[in-house]
Amino acid sequence: MAQAIQKITLSAARDIPFNKLVLSQQNVRKIKAGVSIEDLAEDIAHRGLLTSLNVRPEFDGDGNETGIYRIPAGGRRYRALERLVAQKRLAKTAGVPCIVSKSETLEVEDSLAENVQRVSLHPLDQFRAFQTLREQGLGEEEIAARFFVSVAIVRQRQRLASVSPRLLDSYAEDEMTLEQIMAFSITNDHVRQEQVWDTISRSHSREPYYIRRLLTETAIRASDRRAVYVGIEAYEAAGGVTMRDLFDQDQGGWLQDPALLEQLVMEKLKADAAAIQVSEGWKWVEAAFDFPYGHTSGLRRFYGEQAEMTEDELARYDATRAEYDKLDAGCAEANEYSEATEQKLEELGTELDRLNDRPYVFNPRQVARGGVFVSLGAGGELKIERGFVRPEDEPKNETGHSADVGDDGADPGRDLPVTGAAGGEDTQPDDEDETIKPLPDRLVLDLTAARTVALRNALAKSCHRLYRRAACLRPEDLLRLRFGFVPGGDAAKRSLQPDARPRRYGLGEGDRSAARWLGPGSSQRSKRSLGFPDQAR
Repeated sequence: MAQAIQKITLSAARDIPFNKLVLSQQNVRKIKAGVSIEDLAEDIAHRGLLTSLNVRPEFDGDGNETGIYRIPAGGRRYRALERLVAQKRLAKTAGVPCIVSKSETLEVEDSLAENVQRVSLHPLDQFRAFQTLREQGLGEEEIAARFFVSVAIVRQRQRLASVSPRLLDSYAEDEMTLEQIMAFSITNDHVRQEQVWDTISRSHSREPYYIRRLLTETAIRASDRRAVYVGIEAYEAAGGVTMRDLFDQDQGGWLQDPALLEQLVMEKLKADAAAIQVSEGWKWVEAAFDFPYGHTSGLRRFYGEQAEMTEDELARYDATRAEYDKLDAGCAEANEYSEATEQKLEELGTELDRLNDRPYVFNPRQVARGGVFVSLGAGGELKIERGFVRPEDEPKNETGHSADVGDDGADPGRDLPVTGAAGGEDTQPDDEDETIKPLPDRLVLDLTAARTVALRNALAKSCHRLYRRAACLRPEDLLRLRFGFVPGGDAAKRSLQPDARPRRYGLGEGDRSAARWLGPGSSQRSKRSLGFPDQAR
């Protein structure tokens, strides 16, 4: 005979006045988490109490009910109601929906079961719910306010609408993670999303960063120098589309139309180059993203002089410098970090840099035959290289030399051939046949020796020139300076001794002041200037 199935009887529900309710000490929730009591109170005031409280009656010593009910499950709701009563927004005797337990289980067990068995809403369900509210006319800010989340959370959930329905179904079936879905949301191209998912499904690399990289491999980062130079606003105004990642730091996003961006860059570069040519008067200006290595080869370069400060600028510079030094000294002696002081120092430093960054003034005659190269710097700023003269633009005189050298009292040393070739001394034309005769070999050797000794003299006296010279040395030259020889070769064992000077050219060292200054030990003085130890050590 079949056994009868015992029917379950649910606990009765009833409204109990708020002033008859007390919080049970057996409630397991002791730590604040989730929505605050204040936010929960506002939600109850807006939409009412959605979930009843679980209560148990209290009994006196004789086993009779006292009319007071303890709350083992629903403590946060009770405290939210308590806050509304304290604010006089809810009457003390207002009825509260409650489920009166039969006391067949422990109070702590009921409290634990209610909290443990609660399951958070799936992000996909939250996205769909937010989407429904949006379709019903609620804005992002209003949705965020009603559910006590940030506007960014609402936008992130809404962004999941850009993901292919096929991928969302895979996510709902736990075949994908939330982080992967968020990575796919940076683009609205469902076909491309599915292609990337099919690709990574066959590989071991399914990390979100790899998904983003595949989706943006044909796009350009907003931090790229071209995008910085043009500006995102100008790019979007021209019809460009920008991909944004609401779930990660995207540094401004990705620009999806590289061809449009490059067109805008070239247009702006040409406009800036034309403005420089008109305002400064150069004969020619070339503009490009980048110029190939050696693009200045064969061109002579001249330099301008930095404009002097006016009296007002000098006074402002001195006052700013004094204030900066005083503040910097006080900051160094302070025991605690001051953000306001650091910010003030930054502002003063910026002002000093602005005063020091004065324009360069060029010789107008040289500007009329010179040119400029305009390109993009690494940070998206204009890189302007001024003062180049092409060979065909050089004015030729009878001797074939440039007429610019020495004009208007200019320093001949500031007119330099970019190729770096050593130029000989100017020769005087023969008055009889107006032809240039070569210098005697002996004189050329003597002049070369004098130039070499003078150069070593200058290098030995100037530390910064030595550093610049050392940067141009070959590895074997650096080893020879450091150790006196290059390991592994007989020819490399020759050290840089003071006597290794052009004595064989016929230059008497006693006849030159520069040579007398060098004398014994000059090589060691040069090495100590560079920080190299003496060979004798």
